[in-house]
Amino acid sequence: MLNKCIFLDRDGVLNVDRVDYVYRMQEFIIPDGVVESLQALKAAGYLLIVITNQSGIAKGIYKREDVHLIHNALQEASGGMLDDMYFCPYHENYDSASLTRKPGSLLIEKAAAKYKVDMNASWMVGDHERDIIAGTAAGVKTIRLAPSGTETNATHLVADLRAATEIILSK
Repeated sequence: MLNKCIFLDRDGVLNVDRVDYVYRMQEFIIPDGVVESLQALKAAGYLLIVITNQSGIAKGIYKREDVHLIHNALQEASGGMLDDMYFCPYHENYDSASLTRKPGSLLIEKAAAKYKVDMNASWMVGDHERDIIAGTAAGVKTIRLAPSGTETNATHLVADLRAATEIILSK
């Protein structure tokens, strides 16, 4: 049996993004509605898998352990709603190019293979066009979190994860 899944970007979707990276606990902020959205999606039978670029590792700004600390805090805050996390620690200008880095779709494809995901029943939710490109390449529907009027190729454009959740659950 195939599973339906929501692939979620992290920074800007599950937590407030920063221009200088989110890797210290004191800078980790979960917006209103995120935990409730994750719980509603989980209750509707979706797997919840984080797909995130973490180029700060390649740049020497933080370590893999910092990514895991933030993920664990997100898990704790959401009551363990997240099924897995995949992250790309590479950046082509600092160490090496990688197909796991969005807009590449390899992390989504790896997670989909591991969890036997029905791509036609699944979604990618992100706040950058690279998330949308990756989701489209992997064959899932896409929702971009960005201000109204933002140019995008996403299936839907909404303000936040709460609005994205309403769309997903209405389908």
